[in-house]
Amino acid sequence: MATEAKRPKVDGGPLQNFLQWCDRVGLVLSGKVCVSKEGTVAEYGMLAKDNIEEGEVLFTIPRSALLHQGTTKVSALLEKERSPLESSSGWVPLLLALLYEYTSTQSHWKPYLSLWTNFKTLDHPMFWSKGDRDRLLRGTGIPEAVDTDLANIQREYTDVVLPFITKHPDLWNPDTHTLELYTQLVAFVMAYSFQEPQEEEDDEEDQEEDEKAPNPPMMVPMADMLNHVSNHNANLEFTPDSLKMVCVRSIHKGEEVFNTYGQMANWQLLHMYGFSEPYQSNSNDTADVPIANLYKVVTQGVQSDLDRRLVEEQWEMLCQMMQEKAAFVFGKQGCLTDTELHTALRVLCMSKEEFSEFKDNEGWEEDDEEDEKISLAFSNEGLPGLKASWKQLIHDAAHLTVKSYGDGEGKAEGEGVDGDQVLMDDKAALAGLSSRQQKALQVRCGQKSILHRLMELTKS
Repeated sequence: MATEAKRPKVDGGPLQNFLQWCDRVGLVLSGKVCVSKEGTVAEYGMLAKDNIEEGEVLFTIPRSALLHQGTTKVSALLEKERSPLESSSGWVPLLLALLYEYTSTQSHWKPYLSLWTNFKTLDHPMFWSKGDRDRLLRGTGIPEAVDTDLANIQREYTDVVLPFITKHPDLWNPDTHTLELYTQLVAFVMAYSFQEPQEEEDDEEDQEEDEKAPNPPMMVPMADMLNHVSNHNANLEFTPDSLKMVCVRSIHKGEEVFNTYGQMANWQLLHMYGFSEPYQSNSNDTADVPIANLYKVVTQGVQSDLDRRLVEEQWEMLCQMMQEKAAFVFGKQGCLTDTELHTALRVLCMSKEEFSEFKDNEGWEEDDEEDEKISLAFSNEGLPGLKASWKQLIHDAAHLTVKSYGDGEGKAEGEGVDGDQVLMDDKAALAGLSSRQQKALQVRCGQKSILHRLMELTKS
């Protein structure tokens, strides 16, 4: 089943102006593809006009056509004022460039940016009402992520952006370049930008520095016209002079060309891009089991004060070891954070004597050879063979996580009946849902199916 589009796009007039602009800036589009509204998953996308073989270049974008803080008309000022523009996101220079270029009638990128006469077509959960987010996306992790985003955006605009644009009234105007527009542009960057991969360094210190300072995002005209599926057929490649969209498997005439934004679960796609892949079609889908749920399960079985103190000590040490890890991540083939889960189960299932020895030895020695064994043990194939006590903890924590979703939009009666799944299977009822309801349902059902599978594999 085809995915929904990455995001809605605009009608013919602006598109023709954009394609003419592409010619002027040296963007080379293969004669085997075209941007079209017909035959794509929704609105515009890219279609194959002829059979395309693996390795063929679909289009080439010169670096001069990219839009980022180094190519904007205000690049010199942004470079000069780099220090006061530093922020936790690292996006402020690009966003200031977009604020300027989007509202400038003389912008070099006007035919590109005019594809979005406004940003009301963006449907990220950050633009939903808080009530809709909390009701439709409860348990998915998205409402919490959006609340964090909105708080960070407001802080960044108030503390960094507003003082800067007020200082340069010849280029920006607080009445035009508002918090609302800034928030819309953040969503625009989330949905449309690309990030150049880090170059591999031989020197370990250089590698560590690169990890601390990833390449900033940039806008890549034409590449952002392609929609995403996990089973994609094209990929963006970076060279010193240009960026190239390359076919990674044969595409037949009439098929849509799909890019990938990486191995992204449905909740990430909805949070960052405003869409989700249809239920069960996203091979990269995941579900989180909060670490706190493991703690809740452990404490439920505690009988004595002595045992409670032991669990509290174990939990305190585990929190120190796990640092900021908030959840165990499960994919369709098993646990993706198997080392962390293995550590948590070992610590929480220790006897008093074992834990005392563990503290005296200041932990255990890491054994790289164990990594492969751990990975296999926490795969779908290995989970049924775990210790009974470990399986019970995983099973109960997963069950607690499923309960956190509430009833969603589905209505069902009876123990073990998932109302969301009933709704997903009812094609007539599904068709009657709004776009937001459908996307939220796809996220919830995808996550809960992984958790139900986990519960089956760890059932006593």
